[in-house]
Amino acid sequence: MGSADSKLNFRKAVIQLTTKTQPVEATDDAFWDQFWADTATSVQDVFALVPAAEIRAVREESPSNLATLCYKAVEKLVQGAESGCHTEKERQIVLNCCRLLTRILPYIFEDPDWRGFFWSTVPGAGRGGGDEDDENARPLAESLLLAVADLLFCPDFTVQSHRRSTVDTAEDIHSIDSCEYIWEAGVGFAHSPQPNYIHDLNRTELLKLLLTCFSEAMYLPPSSDSSNTNPWVQFFCSTENRHALPLFTSLLNVVCAYDPVGYGIPYNHLLFSDYREPLVEEAAQVLIVTLDYDSSTSSSPTVDGTTTGTAMDDVDPPGPDNLFVNYLSRIHREEDFQFILKGVARLLSNPLVQTYLPNSAKKIQFHQELLVLFWKLCDFNKKFLFFVLKSSDVLDILVPILYFLNDARADQSRVGLMHIGVFILLLLSGERNFGVRLNKPYSVRVPMDIPVFTGTHADLLIIVFHKIITSGHQRLQPLFDCLLTIVVNVSPYLKSLSMVAANKLLHLLEAFSTTWFLFSAVQNHHLVFFLLEVFNNIIQYQFDGNSNLVYAVIRKRNVFHQLANLPTDSQSIQKGLQRKKKTPEPISRTNSQDGVSMEGSRPAAPAEPGTLKTSLVATPGIDKLTEKSQVSEDGTMRSLEPESSQPPPEGNLPSAVSDGEPWSGEATHPQQDRRRLSSASSSGQWTPTPDWVMSWKSKLPLQTIMRLLQVLVPQVEKICIDKGLTDESEILKFLQHGTLVGLLPVPHPILIRKYQANSGTAMWFRTYMWGVIYLRNVDPPIWYDTDVKLFEIQRV
Repeated sequence: MGSADSKLNFRKAVIQLTTKTQPVEATDDAFWDQFWADTATSVQDVFALVPAAEIRAVREESPSNLATLCYKAVEKLVQGAESGCHTEKERQIVLNCCRLLTRILPYIFEDPDWRGFFWSTVPGAGRGGGDEDDENARPLAESLLLAVADLLFCPDFTVQSHRRSTVDTAEDIHSIDSCEYIWEAGVGFAHSPQPNYIHDLNRTELLKLLLTCFSEAMYLPPSSDSSNTNPWVQFFCSTENRHALPLFTSLLNVVCAYDPVGYGIPYNHLLFSDYREPLVEEAAQVLIVTLDYDSSTSSSPTVDGTTTGTAMDDVDPPGPDNLFVNYLSRIHREEDFQFILKGVARLLSNPLVQTYLPNSAKKIQFHQELLVLFWKLCDFNKKFLFFVLKSSDVLDILVPILYFLNDARADQSRVGLMHIGVFILLLLSGERNFGVRLNKPYSVRVPMDIPVFTGTHADLLIIVFHKIITSGHQRLQPLFDCLLTIVVNVSPYLKSLSMVAANKLLHLLEAFSTTWFLFSAVQNHHLVFFLLEVFNNIIQYQFDGNSNLVYAVIRKRNVFHQLANLPTDSQSIQKGLQRKKKTPEPISRTNSQDGVSMEGSRPAAPAEPGTLKTSLVATPGIDKLTEKSQVSEDGTMRSLEPESSQPPPEGNLPSAVSDGEPWSGEATHPQQDRRRLSSASSSGQWTPTPDWVMSWKSKLPLQTIMRLLQVLVPQVEKICIDKGLTDESEILKFLQHGTLVGLLPVPHPILIRKYQANSGTAMWFRTYMWGVIYLRNVDPPIWYDTDVKLFEIQRV
């Protein structure tokens, strides 16, 4: 009965608050205590008993009451942190205030007039009560954040007490060294505390409040000005927070040490509830938000070429003020890297394990947060990136990413997941080691909706990319540049492609070199340039092991001849475009020889109608996303200066829709969905001209392939005539032993397009990350139905 009573009293208090027209005095403890002192309400209860309309009504009609409620709730948290929460009653008060603030904060953030409220000081709220001057009173936000930080290391509330003792000698929360109370073994901490689910639940509630504090970012529209830092995150991750290091370490270790399979017993998640998982999810979300830092602004030019760093930044190299970013970038011990990599790989592979033994392990849902975390690790800590690429462990990250990309390719609500997967692979592909690692045979048989093949991880990558391009939904079109850039980057290192993968690459060339595709958008021909570069790299640098690809090139030689003889007169251009109207699909799949799909796989499914998704900002074009580096003979790379004054190599593009046109991951109107061929150009302002076609046709890198065909085609035809051959294996045997030494043009230098940080991607990550967090927090729905400005919530 008690709980029903307390809910009733709590609801009465809420009604009183909304109906009182007179401000309630802050000293009227009897009134304010009804909200937290004698109630036992869960966070779900608080959301049900405090409706959105009533919070807004108090905000508009009796603002002083809302202000007092926030101030009193923060005061209770500060008192709890000061006292150390030794009694059950104090802990209950802290949790109730926590839940109430989690409920109210989004409504404070959605109103621009209220946004500064938490950053103002409350009169008479000096640190020691009324006697001191208001000068040293902290803003409410700072008091709240410091109290939450203290409470996260509160013995017997959120951490195991080290003293077996009674209340009298309990640890003083201000004298404890929180580094001894890190929540989990791992980076910088060897001792794994005894699991305690009550502590896990309390930590989860406090982290939920912390995440809500940080979510002010959701209520500001996306801006290209990356200097616009989140004041909550900035303060929390500064030296003002004495728990910054142990908290960063606790969050990282809790995520990376989590094993959802649980002690190696299949199906054991069906036997008992896992209190760790909600904590791990919350920790992962708090961690990625605290790491939301634009690495490109550390005095490097932004997307538009202007520098945002001030003179101070240049003189000040010791690293960012954000301590979480700072700590992350300074992790360097091999065993720490191993722990992080193993943990992330284990969690990313979790949905794949699902498929061998359905329901044997608990299926985790926070892979998108893990991908953002992995991205941040590689972006902020180059030593970690090199560690990942040093061994074939990188393949334990690659295979899950390819699995997610393949699985999400038809689902419009997962466009963001597709982008982050591709961004990570683009970042990795800028390093030679990644290409080399891809030669490892692929033996894991993860059921995927792709043709069966025998080959390497490189084959898997090419086959999945082909599947995305030929059977993904049209909003993925902007990613084609990125996908092919990855293939170009790894191509000089691929020792032997399977026949399936070789055919896929030629099928892409065939599709992209049709006249209607080439003439229908200003940058479509770039895709052909990328593919020709792939073939040239493999022929020049890896000819010996690639007889399958050479054979496929010979079989499809007419595609190369057609490209070399591409018509450039106006009449042919118009004729090519007419063909487009008859062929609505951008890429036909009829002749791609898609064999049988793998056993146990399900086709990639589109989103269920009505699925919620959040919009994303545009990402920069591939030329802004990457910079070119040339590989020297000793394997080192040197960056090539961008040719700022000269026209792009593909000829003069009209400036209105040049390469740098940001392409959008989202089409905002359904009518734009009519197979939007490549970004901005399809708006109809641009028409192909003979000069334009000539400008890039003359630069098509066909010499190497034409030479190869000139030498090998007559020889292959002669074998067929002499031996009456129709059997591929004899021809392949001939090609395996053949050589083109001295017959091909001088090998070109290898060009790698490396990802470079820029504020465009920083903003993309911010909107993507908060969109994921918004959609994933449904119980309770913290931000649902509030006036979010960073993105739009859309239904598929």
